[in-house]
Amino acid sequence: METFVKDAFANSIQATDEKARMERYNEVFSWLGNQNHPPDIMIRQGDAIEVKKTQSANSDLALNSSYPKSNIQSNSTLITQECRTCEEWAEKDLIYCVGHTDDERVHSLWMVYGNIYAAKHDTYQVVKQKITDGINEIPHVELAETNELGRVNRVDPLGITNLRIRGMWQIQNPRRVFNYLHTPQANKFELVAIVPTSKYNSFPSESKNRIENLGNPNLTMRDEKVKDPNNPAKLIDAKLIVFIVAEE
Repeated sequence: METFVKDAFANSIQATDEKARMERYNEVFSWLGNQNHPPDIMIRQGDAIEVKKTQSANSDLALNSSYPKSNIQSNSTLITQECRTCEEWAEKDLIYCVGHTDDERVHSLWMVYGNIYAAKHDTYQVVKQKITDGINEIPHVELAETNELGRVNRVDPLGITNLRIRGMWQIQNPRRVFNYLHTPQANKFELVAIVPTSKYNSFPSESKNRIENLGNPNLTMRDEKVKDPNNPAKLIDAKLIVFIVAEE
């Protein structure tokens, strides 16, 4: 799934030469991450990308110890030093790319910007800190510093067992979160992108003109409003872009 997304952004899906693909990746991306540290991908002087895949169309996304993010910040303790210094940056908009796949094909791909999907960082950090503070108040245990919720060392009399206390974050699949915008169609590949209008307007005119004048009957784009993740009473202007083709 991650390779599919990288090739989509690098325009290298049709590439057959691995050396040419590597060179294209080097041009487009400043960071290609690992499974343990976000983000999965960073576009050079552009957005960051998190790739998730599910084999059930509507199942929740497992984020493990990394809470949902509205964006990526270079001062985050969750990212590596190599990611922090791969280019000059302080904050990047984040795209969640969520694919529904099986062992043979991608059935759908939803692309949603983090700032219309996840709340501000403080929302999750406050909960995490409260849990950590509660763990630290447990008497008569040897606690250690950690980026996880907590760590207890030397649990047993021999002092050979440690306990790591990790958060296991989950977030609803965007197919469910935004079901008021689009109803998935069976037996068809769907690419669904939800882009805040303010972000869409910041794209180069050449890119906007290309998609708006593509003239492909399988592609639709319309103005919508989505719930503000920080206050659902407020609405955010967004572009809903849908590309649908029948699966063979």
